[in-house]
Amino acid sequence: MKAALELYGERGFEQTTVAQIAERAGLTERTFFRHFADKREVLFAGADVLQERMVSAAADAPAGTTPIEAAAAGIEAAGTLIQEGGGLPRQRQSIIAASVELQERELIKLASLAARLAEVLRGRGVSEPEASLAAEAALAAFKIGFDRWVSSDGGRDLPQVIRDSLDALKAVSAGQA
Repeated sequence: MKAALELYGERGFEQTTVAQIAERAGLTERTFFRHFADKREVLFAGADVLQERMVSAAADAPAGTTPIEAAAAGIEAAGTLIQEGGGLPRQRQSIIAASVELQERELIKLASLAARLAEVLRGRGVSEPEASLAAEAALAAFKIGFDRWVSSDGGRDLPQVIRDSLDALKAVSAGQA
């Protein structure tokens, strides 16, 4: 993964081959493919762990928690996990931002996260369209918060930046902004 990120940063995603990644990492291409389906998956390898953290936190929110607050618990937990990645999330995001193909893949990942979060909310007894609206709104706040965090100097806590984005969304929804 480190070799791939270095090469993507140096040459660009499109110009980097699996053979180059394997060579830089001191592996064979076959070994690379044992870990990743293709070179895109290096950037999205932790999506299942992120999703599990998010849905677990939302599912475990206290009874009586509003749908948006349960969703907020999920996205904040995801933010904590991302922040633990140190500089890698910022490096990953700069690579994704430079490639339309990767941006598309990132949007698919976010849509999948929103669908799973809505599923969790329905499991908590939230009906439609409220479950989907809360999940989509929370993911929008997550995306905006993450983008703000990535473009900052790194001194701010990602879960707090996500909470600030969610608070801004709530204020806009209430007509206070």
